Amino acid sequence: MYRNAAFLAVFLLIYSAVAGRIERSLISGPIVFTVVGFILGPDGLGVLHTNITGEGLRLLAELTLAMVLFTDAANADFRVVRRNLGLPGRLLGVGLPLTILLGFLFAAIVFPSLDILEMALLATVLAPTDAALGKPVVVNQSVPAVIREALNLESGLNDGICVPIVVILLGLAVGTQVEGGTVGHVVWVVVEEIGIGALVGLALTWLTVRMLRFAERQGWISKNWVEIPIAALAAACFATAQAAGGSGFIACFVGGLLLSGLGEHHKEELLRGAEHMGEALALLTWVMFGGIVVARMIDRATWPAFLYAVLSLTVIRMLPVFLCLIGTRTSTADNLFIGWFGPRGLATIVFAILVLDANLPGNDTIMLAAGWTVLLSVVAHGVTANPLVKAIATRSEEAAASL
Repeated sequence: MYRNAAFLAVFLLIYSAVAGRIERSLISGPIVFTVVGFILGPDGLGVLHTNITGEGLRLLAELTLAMVLFTDAANADFRVVRRNLGLPGRLLGVGLPLTILLGFLFAAIVFPSLDILEMALLATVLAPTDAALGKPVVVNQSVPAVIREALNLESGLNDGICVPIVVILLGLAVGTQVEGGTVGHVVWVVVEEIGIGALVGLALTWLTVRMLRFAERQGWISKNWVEIPIAALAAACFATAQAAGGSGFIACFVGGLLLSGLGEHHKEELLRGAEHMGEALALLTWVMFGGIVVARMIDRATWPAFLYAVLSLTVIRMLPVFLCLIGTRTSTADNLFIGWFGPRGLATIVFAILVLDANLPGNDTIMLAAGWTVLLSVVAHGVTANPLVKAIATRSEEAAASL
């Protein structure tokens, strides 16, 4: 345990010294974390012993995603969000269902051995985009605000929307008895997951803001603790919603959006602790992914899994996005940019572990396809983020200058 802690601490120390330089290069943080996890892990040098279960990796990924979703939503520009709800509405209401449908159709072609429910599960597991991997684009002020907020809202809500779909498909796949008929069960699960999650996020955030405002007026808040409340609030939103039968991801994102809309004057200072915690948890998640998952994927690599991963990041994602944005004020280049930056990461890892726990006949195929998609996404989206951001920023400046 102490040797693991020593290696991780030294790695974090070194990375913190060069993080700014890496962020400006073609190599992203998740790429570095994953490679280090693989090199130091049991199948590399063997100096990092990753004795963590699937349940432990899932919990780590869930907490990381919860922190990232809350802080990204809280940092959203609410004025831009309110003026441009049409773009994320199209991405979630049209693009997401089309992505799942297209993923299902390609799964039927590439993996004919899977049954229908397993194909649908694979398509849904790979449908949500990752707020953490997309952060370099979402927080970059060079990207037009409309595109940034559209990607932020999409990545914040699509994993929560996919949660009830995954739960329903898993229940049907393992032969769970459905009370009240399938349609009634579907409606109830959707209402329960999304509704409870939203209510928990709104209630806890509103109460927390009222509490902090009162404490501030009384002079009770210590400077040493000012960064703790929002990190605790994000964790409370996630855990409470999950315990109540709702979606913790929806709770975190909705809570973050409410905090953004309230416009706290020292919001940046309040959010700093949660952002730092999210970064630290992300580091651990990607190190564990590299140390545990990547080596096993390489040993069991198949061409169909690799092909489906490539299709998932390109045609399956980009075509639905392009189609659903037809008729909007965004240009073709903007639509392609939005379509490409749909990285797969933490949400896919969480959903894949849920599927793995169900012990379905097609588990190996689903795990390989999901694992390769996440790995390729970490590399492809990490390498292309800065060059494409610079390109779209230059194009936007040229368009503004020509007006």
